[in-house]
Amino acid sequence: MQGMEELAPAKVNLFLRVLRRREDGFHEIETLMAPISLYDSLAIERANKFEFHCDESGLGGDDNLVVRAARLFFSETNRKPKVRLTLRKEIPHGAGLGGGSSDAAAALRGLNRFFDARLSRERLSTMAAQLGSDVSFFVNETAATCSGRGEIVTAAALLAPLSLLLLKPEFGVPSSWAYSRWQATREVAGEIYQSQKFGDITFVNDLERPVFEKFVFLAQMKTWLGKQPEVGAALTSGSGSTIFAVLRDPGSANVLIVRARDELDSEMWAFVCETL
Repeated sequence: MQGMEELAPAKVNLFLRVLRRREDGFHEIETLMAPISLYDSLAIERANKFEFHCDESGLGGDDNLVVRAARLFFSETNRKPKVRLTLRKEIPHGAGLGGGSSDAAAALRGLNRFFDARLSRERLSTMAAQLGSDVSFFVNETAATCSGRGEIVTAAALLAPLSLLLLKPEFGVPSSWAYSRWQATREVAGEIYQSQKFGDITFVNDLERPVFEKFVFLAQMKTWLGKQPEVGAALTSGSGSTIFAVLRDPGSANVLIVRARDELDSEMWAFVCETL
């Protein structure tokens, strides 16, 4: 095989419960995540040495999760890293959509196929857990309930695809900061944090408390979305800064985008997608 492309889907957290802070510094969580039809792509080609390129400035260094995933793959399989990886980004950074973790999983899956290494999905998941809490979820390419620090993945079937509108302001939210503030804000009450029922899913996110306390505009976004007739539920994905709206009618998305940019933020990033 001379070249191939591996897609890296984004995700949303349909619910996210933070249970406790663990002794290892991570947090015990329970979350339902679903991949969505927004993708980065990773091109894999033969080369005389290892090369990594990214079309987004600042993400092409050795600390990129794709590079770390590739190093782990070649270490585990004792193959020479003669490959060129080119990452093309569509998933925004600092958005709570799991772009970096999905890119790492795409590298593991793609290199496994490209070199015909025949590593099992279980072996790839074990390797993925070494790279980050969400990487194991993305290796499995399906909606799943994730527990532990996120690395314990149990496949979950969504009854039907959800039509989503993703909205994100210019700024991002570091997930490590959001988790570090959870303990101080976990008892904060408020109607904005109450669970929402739509279809068979109960939407709730425990990280909204610390995030909304500092990033008030995100609370305003969620409140505004909850008042729109086109929206069945609105929630922060992960630690944000993306707020997603579950649409009652997929055809209403463009009208809602225009209204959001007019009433909230004219420069807001917006994307229409569905769960996979």
